[in-house]
Formats: sequence, C-alpha cells, structure tokens
Amino acid sequence: MSKNVFVEGPISPEFIAESIAKHQSKHTIGAHNIFLGQVRADVIHDNTVVAIDYSAYKDMANEALHAIREKAFAKFDLTCMHIYHSLGVVKAGEICLFVFVSATRRKQVYEATEAIVNWIKTDVPIFGKEMFENDTFTWKQNT
Repeated sequence: MSKNVFVEGPISPEFIAESIAKHQSKHTIGAHNIFLGQVRADVIHDNTVVAIDYSAYKDMANEALHAIREKAFAKFDLTCMHIYHSLGVVKAGEICLFVFVSATRRKQVYEATEAIVNWIKTDVPIFGKEMFENDTFTWKQNT
C-alpha cells in the first residue's frame, strides 16, 4: 500500500521544513531539489483567480502517483522522493504541490524534478476549480 500524498488545504511552510529536515542525517545524499507549486492570481476573462478548489479521484490519483514514483526511481538514480498535493481550497499565494527529490549528484535531482512535475500534470486525475473574486469559477486547464 502506498502512502497518502494528499494534504487538506494548502501545504504549510512548517510541513515543508519538517520534510526537508528529516533528510539532514542522511550523509550519502549530495543534492536535494524542491519544486513548490503555488496558486497564481491569474486573470482570466477579466476575472482574477483568488483560490483553486482541488479535488481528485483519490484511489486513481494515488495509483498514478505511485506509478510516477516507480518510473522516477527506474529512470533516475534517486535516493529519496516525496510528492504531496493539496485537496480542497488553496488561496492565491499558497502552496498546492510539493515535490522533493534527493540523490548523490545534482544533475539527477534537476532532471527528475522536471520529469516528475510534468508527469503529475499529465497523468494524475487531480482537478482544480479556479475560483474568481466575483464568486464565479472555471475548471482549471493544466499548464
């Protein structure tokens, strides 16, 4: 059984810091890379996004994220990897995606992080309802 990767609401700075701190005692790691996806206050048709309400088919999304994890470990020489995604309402300026990878060398973490984020965008059934300041919404297009 794979671990739950979902966080209700925004991913807090404390959660991120605690996740990173756990790896300081691992002396074989030479590089870490972190990707933080933040909700943007995009303007769409003259309406400003104030938050995104994320939902997912949790079982399917967990399976897809587990497959991404397996693919990343097979393709890159990683020591460690964590993926967390928000569900529920995340306001503009708050963190909704946290990807953390570690390896012996830095080149692996850069390449792996980019691939993992792209795979999440294309392969994981997580949906975002962009909520506007005028109380209307639209379904987010992954970009």
